[in-house]
Amino acid sequence: MPNLHELYMSEALKEAKRAFEEDEVPVGAVIVHQGRIISRGYNQIERLKDPTAHAEMLAITSATNFLGSKWLNEAALYVTIEPCSMCAGALVLARFKHVYYGAKDPKTGACGSVVNIINHKKLNHRIKTKGGILAEECGELLSEFFRRKRK
Repeated sequence: MPNLHELYMSEALKEAKRAFEEDEVPVGAVIVHQGRIISRGYNQIERLKDPTAHAEMLAITSATNFLGSKWLNEAALYVTIEPCSMCAGALVLARFKHVYYGAKDPKTGACGSVVNIINHKKLNHRIKTKGGILAEECGELLSEFFRRKRK
């Protein structure tokens, strides 16, 4: 029986699979507010020709539009891979309460793998963070994508 974190991460994984099907790096995200998913996003960098079109960024824009507020201080982000520095910066600026991610990102992770923007002591906001939720499934989808690219 999956717990609530696994349930929300499985929804983020569905978004990542959409990206995979569209030949985008398979990263997916959902934002939860008051116990319900209020936005979804998946990488659309190639489709939109926009280096900022990460799953997290698209989900943040959708969530702020939905709530009519620039602050997401009662929201939680579920994302299939550890956010990069751009996304982590946006999460801090939006004042998220929680960030949950699947796989660690040893190349660009900004929640502790490479840098720790999300909990940097000099920034005015820190976010409670937990990684490793459905990490194997999240990581395998990314690995499969890059295996296919190398062929």
